[in-house]
Amino acid sequence: MIVAGDIGGTKTHLALFDWKKDRVDPIRAESFHSADYASLEDMLTEFLVPPKPPTSIEDFATEKTDNAEPELAHQVEQPPKIDAACFGIAGPVIQNRCHTTNLPWVVDGATLEKRFAIPTVKLLNDLEAMAYGILLLRPDEVEILNAGTPPKHNQALALIAAGTGLGESILFWNGSRYQPMPSEGGHTDFAPNNDDEIELLRHLRGHYLHVSYERVLSGPGLHAIYDYVRDSKKNEPTWLSEQIKAGDPAAVIAEAGLKGQADIAKQALDLFACIYGAEAGNLALKGMTLNGVYLGGGIAPKLLAKLKDGTFMKSFTNKGRYKRLMSSIPVKVVMNQKTALLGAASVAASLSYPPAAV
Repeated sequence: MIVAGDIGGTKTHLALFDWKKDRVDPIRAESFHSADYASLEDMLTEFLVPPKPPTSIEDFATEKTDNAEPELAHQVEQPPKIDAACFGIAGPVIQNRCHTTNLPWVVDGATLEKRFAIPTVKLLNDLEAMAYGILLLRPDEVEILNAGTPPKHNQALALIAAGTGLGESILFWNGSRYQPMPSEGGHTDFAPNNDDEIELLRHLRGHYLHVSYERVLSGPGLHAIYDYVRDSKKNEPTWLSEQIKAGDPAAVIAEAGLKGQADIAKQALDLFACIYGAEAGNLALKGMTLNGVYLGGGIAPKLLAKLKDGTFMKSFTNKGRYKRLMSSIPVKVVMNQKTALLGAASVAASLSYPPAAV
């Protein structure tokens, strides 16, 4: 039995698998609001030993009739024996230890091994885990933005994922399989490509000492882009302002833009898709990822209609003399939101039942 986790700043997904070789569905999976817990240990304790449902009055009466000891009905369930565990974490993992980027947690593999009597616990950067996961995706779990003409021999792959933050990873071919590389590329400097993006950078510099791509390509980033458009174009409808204040700003802006309900939201989505395409193209060039670029994370599937309207790919291929090369690279949107969990599970399986499908 293995346990796998995808630990994000907003949500954490945990699952138990009986995974020996090929991809399988989890035996049990749960999602948690990350900020509700002081540590991964607390969350994992709750997951591995779920509380038993309260005994009904009828059951209690039966127990007494059968002379059963009442406390036996409320015994704490013993956790399953775990052979290995792997967790993808939003943050840099150094020597199997991570100070999470968007949570006040320190996650340490050795501590988890001791606390839960697990022989091996491996920590991965969340995009590294997702990168393992994309190798296991079925054709119906991706949407194609650009079919491309990839080379027949194996070349590198790229993964870029906008969600609560922005993650990036490159998968290189080591001669027998793809090997994901951890990265914190989302925190590199935002590089504007036109006058509008230059003004966006100036706007963001008024709020942050360092403006990274994550400040733009994320849920909070979409809101920041919207604020820039609002302050520069002065075209915000009152109803939209009220909805943004009352709800999830990024979700409200995306819905209004996709439905064409407000020009300001459409302009924000245009800027977001353009910058997303440019940075995805940057990543592809840096890794020469000719076999494909995958868009993971929670935002791309929700903005699929916008990503398919040509804005993204125009920016992706806008690399001067390399436009033809960029046009040959397949670009796909990952629709399975549990891809990082799948990847972590495959790594845990390799630790428990080598060799596994990783």
